[in-house]
Amino acid sequence: MKIKKGFDLQNICDVNIIVATGIENIDFSKVISLNESAAVMWNAVVGKDFTARDLAQALTDEYEVDEATALNDAEETLKQWVEAGIVEP
Repeated sequence: MKIKKGFDLQNICDVNIIVATGIENIDFSKVISLNESAAVMWNAVVGKDFTARDLAQALTDEYEVDEATALNDAEETLKQWVEAGIVEP
């Protein structure tokens, strides 16, 4: 997976928001906010190919969480990102 070109994480008034930039995302009309742990995962993989395991690694590096819980959370977050259209294979 990879974050689609033209989607950036911005912190606006202490809220993490995915912002669509560029002409290729002109029809993107969703507002996506990320909680702190989702923002940690996003920042860990910007500009890289990644898997759910990579996202889980970012969680275990940042928080005191076991691998199984981190992987479960990472897989759910990745599923949401795919459904929102902000990542691509």
